Amino acid sequence: MTVEPVSAFARIGEENAFAVLARANTLAAQGRDIINLGIGQPDFSTPGHIVEAAIKALRDGHHGYTAATGIQPLREGVAADLDRRFGVSVNPDNVLIVPGGKVTMFMAILMFGEPGGEIMYPDPGFPIYRSMIEFTGATPIPVPIREENGFAFSADETLALITPKTRLIIINSPANPTGGVTPKAEVDKLVAGLAKHPHVAIMSDEIYDQMLYDGEKHVCLLSYPEIRDRTILLNGWSKTYAMTGWRMGYSVWPSNLLDAARKLAVNSYSCVNAPAQWAGLAALTGPQDAVAMMGAEFDRRRKAVVAGLNALPGVSCITPKGAFYAFPNVSQTGWKAKPLASALLEDAGVATIGGPDFGVFGEGYIRLSYANSLENIEKALQRMGDFLNRKNAARA
Repeated sequence: MTVEPVSAFARIGEENAFAVLARANTLAAQGRDIINLGIGQPDFSTPGHIVEAAIKALRDGHHGYTAATGIQPLREGVAADLDRRFGVSVNPDNVLIVPGGKVTMFMAILMFGEPGGEIMYPDPGFPIYRSMIEFTGATPIPVPIREENGFAFSADETLALITPKTRLIIINSPANPTGGVTPKAEVDKLVAGLAKHPHVAIMSDEIYDQMLYDGEKHVCLLSYPEIRDRTILLNGWSKTYAMTGWRMGYSVWPSNLLDAARKLAVNSYSCVNAPAQWAGLAALTGPQDAVAMMGAEFDRRRKAVVAGLNALPGVSCITPKGAFYAFPNVSQTGWKAKPLASALLEDAGVATIGGPDFGVFGEGYIRLSYANSLENIEKALQRMGDFLNRKNAARA
């Protein structure tokens, strides 16, 4: 007899970007020259003053447990940063420091997901949303994120999907995998419509809030007082400060949900790594020039990626307004998205992610991360063009 986990684990998915990364690393270990445009990870080092703050914390003896909610100076730092950037007043007691952004998703979806309930999420969207919804037994309700809308969500389409069974809506702007940014007018319309649905909570994933281009301004959902009592904010340090491996995130919870989140922290990870929390404080309160530098470089790469993709046969790409992803339409290449992504890796040495890994509405697209050097991006685009031209010639 074989022991097996409970049936819920048959429903849990994963993030295929890590599977692509593993395959890319395997090919590289075999001597292949692989350019990875698959993983969503800044290719910059964490700024030096942040690293030094962690080292100092270790030398100063910050080796033990902290409060499950995080150290008080960091929670105060998060509140001050949100006030400085968006003019929203946040009680530091409502801030929870977590080991990465996914933990906030995990907590929020566990709180509201159960058989018979519905949770709405963006599609195409970050794959862990749907995975966790299915794990809880709730019904996942995809909100279509359409290219013709600039990959912004439609407030009308979102509101039309709400039913008496809806427990939670997940929104994400700037968005992974599309780079879409939802305009303030559309967010305003969504918030106004939610007044008719007081039973619905909202989780706003704003992890890319400082990666915006072409004059776009981020709309923080905490700036809407009429829904503050049911809004959960997800944010963190991974993308903005190139701290993916530090596992540093934060969330802001309504008072009536905070204790449930704290208990989940106590029951799972106890607290976040103590020196990393002091590094997080240095990131928020120290110089921000590295953030501006990385943003300018991402913008430069973004323009090169869009121009290069639109020059490829059968490929079109609208210009992303945020994050560091392009989501080109490949439906005219003659390939399905996932086989194309696989062939680009195996034959051309370019790692990308097939759109269906981000949801049922992802077919016809692939995701490219431009968190790589401009030199590598240009080389990858050349390889992609050579591959598509070669395959087209073979079909002729």
